[in-house]
Amino acid sequence: MTTPDTQRPRRGSDILWTALRRNVGAMTWGTVLMGMYQAGETAFPIALGLIVEHTMRDRSLGSLALSIAALAVIITTVSLSWRFGMRVLQQANTTEAHRWRVRVAACGLQPVARDVDLKSGEVLTIATEDADQTADIIEVVPLLISSLVAVVITAVALGMASIWLGSLVIVGTVAILSILSVMSKRIGVSTREQQARVARAGAKVADLITGLRPLHGFGGNDAAFLSYRKVSTEAKHQAITVARVNGAYAGVALALNAILAAAVTLTAGWLAFRGQITIGQLVMAVGLAQFVMEPLKLFSEMPKYVMIARASAERMALVLAAPPVMIPGRDRPSAGGDLEVDCVRYGSLRKVRFQVSAGEFVAIAAYQPRTAADLASVLAVNVPPGAYEGVVRVSGQETADLSIEAVREHMLVNPYDGEIFAGTLRTNIDPSGSSRMVPEAVEASMLTDVVALHREGLDYGVRDRGANLSGGQRQRLSLARALAADADVLVLHDPTTAVDAVTEQLIARNLAALRRGRTTIVITSSPALLDAADRVLVLDDGIVTAEDTHRNLLATDEDYRLAVAR
Repeated sequence: MTTPDTQRPRRGSDILWTALRRNVGAMTWGTVLMGMYQAGETAFPIALGLIVEHTMRDRSLGSLALSIAALAVIITTVSLSWRFGMRVLQQANTTEAHRWRVRVAACGLQPVARDVDLKSGEVLTIATEDADQTADIIEVVPLLISSLVAVVITAVALGMASIWLGSLVIVGTVAILSILSVMSKRIGVSTREQQARVARAGAKVADLITGLRPLHGFGGNDAAFLSYRKVSTEAKHQAITVARVNGAYAGVALALNAILAAAVTLTAGWLAFRGQITIGQLVMAVGLAQFVMEPLKLFSEMPKYVMIARASAERMALVLAAPPVMIPGRDRPSAGGDLEVDCVRYGSLRKVRFQVSAGEFVAIAAYQPRTAADLASVLAVNVPPGAYEGVVRVSGQETADLSIEAVREHMLVNPYDGEIFAGTLRTNIDPSGSSRMVPEAVEASMLTDVVALHREGLDYGVRDRGANLSGGQRQRLSLARALAADADVLVLHDPTTAVDAVTEQLIARNLAALRRGRTTIVITSSPALLDAADRVLVLDDGIVTAEDTHRNLLATDEDYRLAVAR
């Protein structure tokens, strides 16, 4: 049994704390630099007030020159601290988002799926948008602290001029944050729901693109479009709700900040009119009242971003904290290539039983497509052994006792809709670059005409999902990849449905020759492949109903002849 991953974050808060701990150094430097930026911004109106208070009163050129130099230092500090502070924080942000993207992707690429009720499109959204928004916490905290620095300096500077002005800033800031913290909770709830609905819409798009050709085939375009339109409309309505909440939040924050700035300005004017503060202090107070709106705005927006980051972290935790669907064993299959399916009952399969000896070429004629798909899923260990009755044995060992990696190294199940990746023909056939069977696989799969068609040969560029290849070319490319892997046991599911009859005959002959002495199972209704096999198993209504050579079955079984004859 494998040891469970004890390092998996259990909650969104665990993810946020992990991100913060990993970036303490960058956040410290970023906080210092951004604090210097905010302090410099705050010092500017204070310096102007002092210039008015002293320089203009003394009428001294030396004092004026010193004041200008001081302003130059402040401006330089503001410029450099902002530039380098944001560089440090954004680098840490980008790096942390990459770490979480890789971790979520690693969960999706593990041999054993996670027990989470999410589609692949939703996992993709979590690995991109949610990872980015979670990593934003690295920028949020330093900006929050630096904004607080600006507010504190403003309150202290105004408090030194008048206790009323300092108290007004402190009380006003607390009141603003109290009001906005309540609103930010609503934003977090709305954002979480929006992210979920957008992810569902993305998953629906991915499903539709994958099944576009079959949809065209049986005229299901309209129904599919209506299905997507429904989930897309739900996502749109929720996005509008979030936009309204964000707009209300921004509007309230701006209004409260403006009210506080106006209150500080009017109070300073009233105090100056009564002679309780000087003209220089009045200039400083008015300047700080205008300046403090920006850090207050930033300060008041931080709770919203914290809630968004937390909502995204909670969605990532759905994937990262999910337990595996199954706990595989640790054993490896023994040498040899025999395969035994013993009384397997799953989906449309009803106690299927058959055995394939090492080195044998067996074809399985499944009359119902669903039965063929269910059998392929069981053999590929896409279905946990505990989810079906009966057992599957590879080289005499039950798959439940074997590690998934070892099973798939020993037995390769190539689906009828094998994925084609962006890259070249060569990288699609031999992704690891270690196969010695590439030339033989290309020839056996009849991919030679595709290679010869392009000057680059095997280095011809292939677009994502094989968009620049025909259906038959994609299918032959997938078959070449399966053959190049040279697995001890190879299971092919409908490998020639998109090729013409002549090419199918040649592939069947080449496949039998290339795999001679290696265990090969083909789930197919192709007469050419059925005829090339050593024997044929007939799978009807979930059970094996007949077993013989293709030609004998054609001569003796009317149902078989009607099912496979073309």
